[in-house]
Amino acid sequence: MLPAIVALAEQAAAVILDHYRGETAVQIKADASPVTAADEAAEAVILAGLAVLTPEIPVIAEEAVASGNVPQLGGGPFWLVDPLDGTKEFISKNGEFTVNIALIEGSEAVLGVVLAPALGKVWGGARGYGAMMRDDGPPGGGRPKGQPRKIAVRQPPRPPVAVASRSHADPQTEAYLDAAGVVERISAGSSLKFCLVAEGKADLYPRFGRTMEWDTAAGNAVLSAAGGRVTTRDDAPFVYRKPGFENPGVIARSD
Repeated sequence: MLPAIVALAEQAAAVILDHYRGETAVQIKADASPVTAADEAAEAVILAGLAVLTPEIPVIAEEAVASGNVPQLGGGPFWLVDPLDGTKEFISKNGEFTVNIALIEGSEAVLGVVLAPALGKVWGGARGYGAMMRDDGPPGGGRPKGQPRKIAVRQPPRPPVAVASRSHADPQTEAYLDAAGVVERISAGSSLKFCLVAEGKADLYPRFGRTMEWDTAAGNAVLSAAGGRVTTRDDAPFVYRKPGFENPGVIARSD
């Protein structure tokens, strides 16, 4: 299923880039987070595609939930969709925003795709199959697509390198990184942080501020498939299908 989900994410990315090149009106949702027409248009593409690919599997999508559209899940698999993760990065036009699509089975993220439209990069992973990334380069150059390559987390021992949120710094995270003996920090937006750990470019990504399941699931799946792990701050397994879909603090690690 992974190639089909990558292709669907690419369709959503094309819609997002159309908005990115122009001016997009910004609205503020009830939770004080921004939303644009690009979020909504990309989500419509993904929902339509999943309805064809897996009509029997319900979808929890960020903008639909914000509008009160929450399907009944039961105990079966379901999709988690964030059509444009990193809306602040999209608005500031720094390129560090992503399309996130993940499949949940039980309470685990078992398949995920993270695509960065403005960077021309895509990461994918599935339980039991490993993780990959493909770098096509920034859009618009007329280049052929790159070749997928396998990725895996890097192994200790070494002084840890952390990746931290570009838009959501907080004192708890800073204190945790200091206590962990981090020697280098990389700033990045959206779910790219999970992918940098999955590629072996960083060892640690803590996030103790508020996140939702659709913010983390795709990156979680990629990182887990690459040999890393995602836990709560208490080192408990990070689970999905929670009431309200709100996450506790999250720590993504290479090992």
